[in-house]
Amino acid sequence: MKRPTIADVARRAGVSKGAVSYALNGQPGVSEATRQRILAIAAEIGFNPSRAARSLSGATADAVGLTLCRPARTLGIEPFFMELISGVEAELSARSYALTLQVVADQEAEVAVYRRWWGERRVDGVLVCDLRADDRRVPVLEELGLPAVVIGGPGGTGGLASVWSDDAAALVETVEYLVALGHRRIARVGGLPALLHTAIRTKAFTEVCRRLGLVDAVTVPSDYTGEEGARATRRLLSSAGRPTAVIYDNDVMAIAGLSVAQEMGLAVPGDLSIVAWDDSPLCQLVHPPLTALGRDIPAYGAHGARQLLAVIGGAPAGQVQDETAHLTPRGSTAPPRAS
Repeated sequence: MKRPTIADVARRAGVSKGAVSYALNGQPGVSEATRQRILAIAAEIGFNPSRAARSLSGATADAVGLTLCRPARTLGIEPFFMELISGVEAELSARSYALTLQVVADQEAEVAVYRRWWGERRVDGVLVCDLRADDRRVPVLEELGLPAVVIGGPGGTGGLASVWSDDAAALVETVEYLVALGHRRIARVGGLPALLHTAIRTKAFTEVCRRLGLVDAVTVPSDYTGEEGARATRRLLSSAGRPTAVIYDNDVMAIAGLSVAQEMGLAVPGDLSIVAWDDSPLCQLVHPPLTALGRDIPAYGAHGARQLLAVIGGAPAGQVQDETAHLTPRGSTAPPRAS
């Protein structure tokens, strides 16, 4: 689909293009009711008269958009997004493209940003993160015809292109490794439950634990912050039959969990083994260094940006499977002490 034009507004409103121009520019010539209807339609389809001349010229924006629906304080300490953006930037700058980044409060605001960016010709395409089940952004982007690549999956991306990594396989490898060490009471501190990749990890964790006969396995939801990671860890370690191993959905929560264990007088890895997801440099700066699931996240971002530029150039949307996170054992995991 092409970007919205003044003709699209006129057709939907059932008026002439001249009437639309009068309404959008605050000029006399249309009734107030008609003016309000035209303004509402223009906002709905993302048409902005201040960018109309540029839109009609057919010029490209030479920019890619990325909106992040996360609290700003979380993004400030989340190594994953910083590394992902660094990879996106590296690929875009090599092609003389800019990255337009905006933090939003919710999906409604994110959809509004997409409509504005596309209507005003601010961007030529967008990267979409934090996919949700039945994500309402997907049909909106398809309706707008805005080139897009989803960083995530598999599934749930509709007709949009995507780059994804097999989180289920990585989680199964981790649980099997802990079981091979002798652990039978394994817990997981998960991320935001509404996110599709969290649901994929939770399903994989539940299934592999059931297959291996780990009846006490449990997932505690969290929000990726150190505070929530610490709170979830205290709850787990204070419970009857506390786990001997915990898998965390990011490294920030894993480091917070390590601090809680030490605060409670538990030795890591003697009393508790810890595995972190996303092997940032933080994992090797603590004592003991954390066993972690890691992949080349900047490369992941670069691959997403490269695919988006291809879609912008007219390539068909495809689903690209990226590198699966691999486990790197370090000092935070060991066989459990005999009880």
